[in-house]
Amino acid sequence: MRSIDEQGYHFEEWLTPEQIAKDVQQVAHRISADYKDKEPLFVIVLNGAFVFAADLIRALDPSIRCEETFIRVSSYYGMQTTGQLQFIVPLQQVVENRDVVIIEDIVDTGLTIHQLKAHLRGLGATSVKTATMLFKPEKLEYEDARPDYVGHEISEEFVIGYGLDFDGFRRNLDAIYKVKE
Repeated sequence: MRSIDEQGYHFEEWLTPEQIAKDVQQVAHRISADYKDKEPLFVIVLNGAFVFAADLIRALDPSIRCEETFIRVSSYYGMQTTGQLQFIVPLQQVVENRDVVIIEDIVDTGLTIHQLKAHLRGLGATSVKTATMLFKPEKLEYEDARPDYVGHEISEEFVIGYGLDFDGFRRNLDAIYKVKE
């Protein structure tokens, strides 16, 4: 089992690259089936979701015609949530009359997804679903933010790698590592 140290914490490999690839394939298969005759717009939430999104979109059935766009949002000031979504890099694509799939790296309380879904519906999206690599069901506070497509469920552990960071670092790891207490 691989391990790394970061900023005084010890992390051990939790999901290997092979396990991640299997999870991505499973999610891609479900999305491909659900959007077989549609042209979804994937809204990729930066920064963390870019790795998962790249793998996921490439794993879709080739018959799926889709578009991608990026947004960057924050609901935090320092380490505290503000309860409000701030658009750092706003949506650049028209979503009216589109089937939208938000791609996130991890969903825990669901605040960001809850507010983002409401925003996209307000802009006229036909449907809004969510795909995430990781989901913390015990932490979910907004039922409408429950992801439609989940790579893997996780409990309370802090994780890094595969797009997930520790103060901006370690997104480049090919596996997902949990902090070891």
